[in-house]
Amino acid sequence: VYVQVAEILRARIESGELLPDRPVPSESQLQQDLGVARGTARKAITVLREQGLVVTVRGRGSYVNPAR
Repeated sequence: VYVQVAEILRARIESGELLPDRPVPSESQLQQDLGVARGTARKAITVLREQGLVVTVRGRGSYVNPAR
């Protein structure tokens, strides 16, 4: 399921719905919007971070990578 969530977020980034330097929806937002567990949302964001699409700032959240 986390792969599907990551693909949804990737599509939003590529379409321009999520802009560079702007926050990615939080884990709790993804839980509510997509009906997934918090761990699933966390793993999806981790996948995007490993692919270089997202950067995470401790204590602030995850943002679309401006250098993608």
